[in-house]
Formats: sequence, C-alpha cells, structure tokens
Amino acid sequence: MIVWLNGAFGAGKTTTAHALTRLLPRARVFDPEQVGFLLRHVLPEPPGDFQHLPPWRPLVTETAVRVLAEVGGVLVAPQTVLVREYLREIFDGFAAARVPVRHVLLHADEPELRRRIDGDVAESARARAWRLEHVAAYREALPWLRTSADVVDTVGRAPDRVAAEVARTLPR
Repeated sequence: MIVWLNGAFGAGKTTTAHALTRLLPRARVFDPEQVGFLLRHVLPEPPGDFQHLPPWRPLVTETAVRVLAEVGGVLVAPQTVLVREYLREIFDGFAAARVPVRHVLLHADEPELRRRIDGDVAESARARAWRLEHVAAYREALPWLRTSADVVDTVGRAPDRVAAEVARTLPR
C-alpha cells in the first residue's frame, strides 16, 4: 500500500510521514521529490516545478511500485501535487500495477501556512518565497483535493497526533 500525503508546503507532510512510519509496521518514507531531483540533472527543468516534466509522473509510479515489490509493507509518500491530471496519472499507474493508494490531504488554513513558512528558519529566503508563492495554487486546488482525499487538519496538532489520525483511516 502507498499512503500519499498531499497538502500545501508547510502543512506538515514530511514530519507526519516520519511519524507515521513509526506507527505502521514495515512502513518507510518514499519521497517522490527525489525523482524530480534526479531529473533536474539530466533534463531542462520547465518553469515552476519539475512535476511538469512528463517523465516525472510515470517514473514516480514505476519507482514506487518496484520499491514496494522489493521491500513490501507500506510506502508513505509526502508530496504536494496540485495539478489534478498529474495526480490522476500517478494514481492510475498505481491502479494498473494493483497497488492500493490512500490519498490523505494534510490541511492547514492559509494564515497558518504563511506563519509556518515564514517561521521556517532552516529554509533559505528563496525557498520560503517559493513555498509562499504556491499558497494560492493550493487554495485553487483545495476544492478537488477535498473530494479526492481523506482530509486531516493539522492546525494546532502535533505531528504524532496527525499521524495517529492518518493511521486510523488505513485498512488493517
């Protein structure tokens, strides 16, 4: 099974992913962004995001399927995908490979996202600006995201509590 943690930058996906792997037997984090980093070295990156590179989506699917076949258990994928067609392409690939996916939207409202992003001193000013620029895209994608995922609100909640709520939604 793959648990896909979606949401805006700053929603707590990566932190929750690591907390979730401590709760689920044989779970590990699979970061689709690493596939994008690989492609950046061999393909010219389009403006905006490596997700616009056509090979990224099938490579994420194929890599996750092969890793899952090798290690078994659960892969937890913390990755923001705000383009509906891109997410559908990835999830259709999982379905074709008969890999079940649980899509979970980790939600934080806009003021909270901005507070978290502005307060992330570990990030460079450039990275913070890039994350802030994507808040509007998250707002626009939110209607379809809410209908395609289990929604878990992260505002005012510790990552361990959020991870526990996500774990409760998963089949035993």
